[in-house]
Amino acid sequence: MNLLQDKTAIITGATRGIGKGIAEIFAKQGANVAFTYSSSVEAANALEKELNTLGIKAKGYQSNAANYDDAQELVKSVLETFGSVDILVNNAGITKDNLLMRMSEEDFDKVIEVNLKSVFNMTKAVQRTMLKQRKGSIINMSSVVGVKGNAGQANYAASKSGIIGFSKSVALELGSRNIRSNVVAPGFIETEMTEKLDEKVVDGWRNAIPLKRGGTPEDIANTCLFLASDLSAYITGQVLNVDGGMLT
Repeated sequence: MNLLQDKTAIITGATRGIGKGIAEIFAKQGANVAFTYSSSVEAANALEKELNTLGIKAKGYQSNAANYDDAQELVKSVLETFGSVDILVNNAGITKDNLLMRMSEEDFDKVIEVNLKSVFNMTKAVQRTMLKQRKGSIINMSSVVGVKGNAGQANYAASKSGIIGFSKSVALELGSRNIRSNVVAPGFIETEMTEKLDEKVVDGWRNAIPLKRGGTPEDIANTCLFLASDLSAYITGQVLNVDGGMLT
């Protein structure tokens, strides 16, 4: 029996990296997958095709979760096509790193809007359906940076910390209706984005991690699978650091 058989998941920002890893593992475990992307149409079409070959229903939506109306519209479309929403993974996010003295107001606002406001928008959008079903699992992607801060990332850290406070509040509000809200805080995950970095720098980071390696999108996806499935039926309001021991 697959862990997510016949459940429907919405995953934001799923055409690459962590989001893609989550979409693939959810589909392999029997979930129907609705995923969003902002601009990479080709990657989205390829992912849709790949997921559909696994015998589930998958559909990509070009949608901006940071826009309140877009989020409402997206969930409406997903419900029309899939009939329900059992799992929401808020994964879409950006960085605009800079020291505070050089950070523009625009770069602060944009990161808060894309990373944090999107979580509010999407949670609001699925709330009514999950309340009606009296079940649901909401998984929000934070970061070790949201837990401990990081120089040059005040905007990103604020957005990712905000996600933690938001998720814990939602857990308290919606727990009586069997709707769970949890946070995954990835450490250093090796994706397409990190491949562009200097190898020496990356090696330095790996050596500082107790498990002596960077994480993979699959490491994060497996954690999300646990939180999305009934294996974690009694877990809500928690932050799972998936970081190889970085914050130990």
